[in-house]
Amino acid sequence: MRRLLRPAKAAASVAAGAAVLASLGEVAYADSIFSFRRQPAAPPPPPPPDAPAPAAASSGSSGFDPEALERGARALRQINGSRYAKLLFGLMQSQEETRLAEMAAEKVHHDIYWKVKEIEAKRKMGEEYRENLKQQSQIEAQRLRYEDELAKKSKQEEREAERRRDAELVRMQEIGALKREQARRATEQKILEQELQTLKERAKNDRETNKENAISNAKAKAHEAKLTEDYERRMLVELMNGEKEKWLAAINTTFQHIEGGLRTLLTDRSKLVMGIGGVTALAAGVYTTREGARVTWGYVNRILGQPSLIRESSMRKFPLPGLKALKPSSASLSGGAAFENVILHPSLKRRIEHLARATANTKSHDAPFRNMLFYGHPGTGKTLVAREMARKSGLDYAMMTGGDVAPLGSEAVTKIHEIFDWAKKSQKGMLLFIDEADAFLCERNSTHMSEAQRSALNALLFRTGDQSRDIVLVLATNRPGDLDAAITDRIDEVIEFPLPGEEERFLLLKLYLNNYMLKDDDKSSPWSTLLKKQPKKIHVRDISDDLLRDAARKIDGFSGREIAKLMASVQAAVYGSPDCILNPQLFSEVVEYKIAEHQQRMKLASEAAA
Repeated sequence: MRRLLRPAKAAASVAAGAAVLASLGEVAYADSIFSFRRQPAAPPPPPPPDAPAPAAASSGSSGFDPEALERGARALRQINGSRYAKLLFGLMQSQEETRLAEMAAEKVHHDIYWKVKEIEAKRKMGEEYRENLKQQSQIEAQRLRYEDELAKKSKQEEREAERRRDAELVRMQEIGALKREQARRATEQKILEQELQTLKERAKNDRETNKENAISNAKAKAHEAKLTEDYERRMLVELMNGEKEKWLAAINTTFQHIEGGLRTLLTDRSKLVMGIGGVTALAAGVYTTREGARVTWGYVNRILGQPSLIRESSMRKFPLPGLKALKPSSASLSGGAAFENVILHPSLKRRIEHLARATANTKSHDAPFRNMLFYGHPGTGKTLVAREMARKSGLDYAMMTGGDVAPLGSEAVTKIHEIFDWAKKSQKGMLLFIDEADAFLCERNSTHMSEAQRSALNALLFRTGDQSRDIVLVLATNRPGDLDAAITDRIDEVIEFPLPGEEERFLLLKLYLNNYMLKDDDKSSPWSTLLKKQPKKIHVRDISDDLLRDAARKIDGFSGREIAKLMASVQAAVYGSPDCILNPQLFSEVVEYKIAEHQQRMKLASEAAA
């Protein structure tokens, strides 16, 4: 029974010791801000039922319990005598090691915390140091800028003072030079007055001398002219009388011969028959020769001559391949004398002259020509510019009209090829001008285009597919939007001809006034003046440039052709007057009438378009 109770007592002693150690294990260290607590031990096993209950702890007024200490000592003795002592002490040792490890970890954490605090303090100090450096650098920069501004201001004040000194010096020099110049001018004025007085006296003497000489010379010349006129009049009368007698004698002799021949024919029947037969044979020969020559000429013209579609050309009808073409002269290509008879806007005229020079140089360098498109209102000078461009560039010129192609029908293709074959015979190179090109070169999708026109268009496209070294193709149209896309693709230069401006209208009025009313025809021969009735000469009075400029402002919207017709109407009005005098009133009346006619024409055109 005693052996069974010993293990129970040992267990109770172990439990009591464990409780005391647990109560003593809650220790706080003064050198740390952390409190280290042991892990609570496992609850002690329940005491055996026959174990004596521990005595109640009595605590004094001071709070010390001696019984607890005694119980602890007794428990230790029981533990030492128990067989579980080694186990218990191992457990306590492991708990102590754990507590030491936790204390070491807490100390490491404590060291890290203070290191972090120290690093944070150093960082703040570094920031404050950098901020101080930045402020110092800003203050230093402001100081340097202020010193620089002071230096610049000082230099500027020095330069300003120097400039004022220089200006004052220059002013004083100018005053001195002005005084010297005034003195020199006063001296020269006195000298000039003296020379002028001398020249006046000399001129007065010369005028008196020349006047006397002129009077004597005029009297002598008048006397001589009178004598000469009388002599010439007598000689002319004698010559006319002699010519009159000669012509009368020749006419009388001729009529006598005719009278004798007719009398002989009427009296001799055989001679009359022979005369009638000879006249008949002569008429038959003339008729046969004329008709044969016409047939032969038509055949030669079809083979070698100018194609029927060409209306105007500068090339001879039968070009001879052996003759060499003349190159354009330098005078014809000079920019100053070119297009002197063509009045255009200055920018357009410069471009036309540039194209003419480029075309001439292209031919001289044997390079391919560039095709052109002229478009604009009717009567703005497209045909005239094309003709002048061909003349200035040294090329032959040929003009056809697109409206002539449609009536040809199926023969249009052959005629187109004939034109290009004929143009290649030119030794100079040919400028082929097609007026009203939209008449047969319109869009191929158009419903109004016949099959023959489409074939003619295809033939032209075939002949212009590659750049040519022989032909410059120039198209003119009032409706460039109607042209086929393939035609516009073959165009290299597109030039618009606008209506003339006010300055161009003024120059056109002056040009046609000179051509129609002021230009004298001095080409008539003396015999034509005697045999032909001479037209009345137009007398122009008070037609000033201001009047022409006022008319140019009024005829805004007129084309060059309309201005030419206006001046032709002025000429007709002058010829209709009894005295053939052109005055401002008649000129203004014709201008107002043509302006009203132009406005009516524009109104009718707008109504037709609507």
